[in-house]
Amino acid sequence: MHTDIIFRTILLFALLIPIQAMAQQKCAIEDHACTTALWEDIAQNIDNESWRDQSYRELAKTLAAYGEYEKALLIWDKIINPDTKALTIRGIGMAAADNKIDGDAYNALFTKLREKSETITHPPSYAIALTYIAMAQAFAGDDAGAWKTAGDMENDALRHKAFGETAEIQAEKGKLDAAMKSIAYIDSEAYRNKSYAIVSKILADHGLYQESLDAAVPVTNAYKKAKAIEYVLQKQEFDNAHIQQQ
Repeated sequence: MHTDIIFRTILLFALLIPIQAMAQQKCAIEDHACTTALWEDIAQNIDNESWRDQSYRELAKTLAAYGEYEKALLIWDKIINPDTKALTIRGIGMAAADNKIDGDAYNALFTKLREKSETITHPPSYAIALTYIAMAQAFAGDDAGAWKTAGDMENDALRHKAFGETAEIQAEKGKLDAAMKSIAYIDSEAYRNKSYAIVSKILADHGLYQESLDAAVPVTNAYKKAKAIEYVLQKQEFDNAHIQQQ
C-alpha cells in the first residue's frame, strides 16, 4: 500500500512537470521560432487524433508562410489522416506561391511535396494531394508544372477535376490562354463545358469581358453557352451602369 502511494505520487509529479513547464513558457510574439515550437509542444499533447492532425496542419501552413519549409515538412510527417496530409500539402504549396519563391528553392520544395504525396497510400487522398500540388503550381505561375502534375493522375474524373481547378486559378490571374489550354486537356465534354463556363464567369467577375466571352464560345451545350454569354453581358451592363452612377 505504502509503495503504491509513493509510485502514484511520483507519477503525478512526472505528469505535472511538463504541463507546468509548457504553461510557463513565454515567447515574444515576433519570435517565430519560439511561438511555433510552443505550438508544436502543445499540439503533440492533444489526445484527439483528428484535432491533433488539424493543429499540425495549421502549424505547417504557418511555418511555410514564414518560409520555414523544411520545418513545415517535418510537421507534415507527424500527421496521420491522409486527407489532412493532402490539405497540408496544399497549404504549404500555396504559402510558397504567396512567398513567390522561385528557381532552385521552388523546384526543391515542389519536388519534396510530390515525394510526400507519393507516400499517401489512400488513393482518393493521393489524388487530392496531386490536385493541390497542381493548383499551387498554377498559383505560383508554373503552368507547365501544373499540367504535368495533373496529367500524371490516372483516375479520369479526378484528372479532369485537377485540370479544371488549374484553369480556374489561371483565370483568377487573368491568364485566358493558359486556362483554355488546361481545359483542352480534359477528355470529358461535359466537364470541359463546366470548366469553360466557370472560367468565363471568373473572367467576367474580374472585368475581363472579352476574355470571358471568348471562354464561353467553346461550350458545346447550347443552354450552358447561352447562360455563360448571358452572364458576361449582364455583368458588363451592371458594371458600366454602376460606374456611370458614381
